[in-house]
Amino acid sequence: MNVLELAVTADAESAEAVAAVFNEFAYGGAVVEQTITPEVGQTIDPARPFTVRAFLLMDETVELKRAALENAVWHLGQLRPLGELQIRELEEADWANAWKKFYSIVHLGKRVVIKPTWLNYSPHAEEVVIELDPGMAFGTGLHPTTRLCLAALEQYLTPGARMLDLGTGSGILAIGGAKLGASAIDARDIDPIAVETATKNVQSNRVESIVTVQLGSISLDDPALGFDLVTANILAETIAELARALRHQLAPNGILIASGILVEKGELVKAALRQVELRVIESMQESDWLALVATKSQESTVNSRQ
Repeated sequence: MNVLELAVTADAESAEAVAAVFNEFAYGGAVVEQTITPEVGQTIDPARPFTVRAFLLMDETVELKRAALENAVWHLGQLRPLGELQIRELEEADWANAWKKFYSIVHLGKRVVIKPTWLNYSPHAEEVVIELDPGMAFGTGLHPTTRLCLAALEQYLTPGARMLDLGTGSGILAIGGAKLGASAIDARDIDPIAVETATKNVQSNRVESIVTVQLGSISLDDPALGFDLVTANILAETIAELARALRHQLAPNGILIASGILVEKGELVKAALRQVELRVIESMQESDWLALVATKSQESTVNSRQ
């Protein structure tokens, strides 16, 4: 089946709003990307615009969905600067690979290298290489929230740790955790397309003995599994809503890495974490985005790294 590809450029805050709208209608949800030139180790410029991309199946509902998205983007454009909405039809043989030209090899943090599955790379001895086929799921390593989470994983993940990756998307954080030394990882997402994509990526990275991907989220009704580290790269409001359930899943002195948080929503999330007695021990920022590191311990030191 052919598809319609819709794409619009935006700054970080506007990209989140557009992605939220696209997620309501698009097959597999929205993909937020930052275009980089195909050079190994290319430095990503936080000021460079993002592209929000989505696909609509050419079925009997496509015109209604297209009209709804065009209307929504127009209204958002009255409030925030947006590029012109680009729409094109892709044939079945082409659309699944259309996004590949936007990805290259990217170095993140001190050791992590994101390598699309279709490119070749010879890593240095200390490097951790994540083979990534993002497909139609969020989490390419190009978005600031993903980069912040990977940097925090490098710092806070201890060998042998048990980890929960909530909102796993492409599986990038779960795979990174496995390659950085976690012993067992539970990766969850409420999007079936994300679960499918993450499962394939886990298999291509040969970490299926460590990472289990499943459809779902968490709640206070779930048994407490005592994870040493939890990553939640989702939305600020969702993190706030799930704060008590996230704490419920942490082992004593366990670490929560929460991201997907716009700077102006940082206090909302911090307040929700304080309310459930999770202490923020570090705040990491890139461009307009935050990652918060919190723990169940009683230490009160708060650091800030930008």
